[in-house]
Amino acid sequence: MANDDRQQTVDGFKESVNMTRKELEDWLGTGESKSVGQGEGESKGHESGRRIVTLLEKNKSDYTDDDLDHMKKVNSYVKRHLGQGPKNNVEDSKWRYSLMNWGHDPLK
Repeated sequence: MANDDRQQTVDGFKESVNMTRKELEDWLGTGESKSVGQGEGESKGHESGRRIVTLLEKNKSDYTDDDLDHMKKVNSYVKRHLGQGPKNNVEDSKWRYSLMNWGHDPLK
């Protein structure tokens, strides 16, 4: 990946993920976090959240191409889902919970 594309992906990830590593880690341990998403067993969003926690612990210079691919997925998911939110009751919505599994709290 070219340096410009790499930087753009990392910058987008930093904008998309507005929860700290600790906030996300704590969130992923809740029943609400596990109550949303698609997939057999652990949802894709919950699995992504665990991956995001590890990315937030890494130095930028240690990002692999696989890490950058996941960052792109996070960026796309957050951007796409932000436009689909409910008109009211956002705080306890499955929409918010799902976004939080991907590291973005729309109420922040």
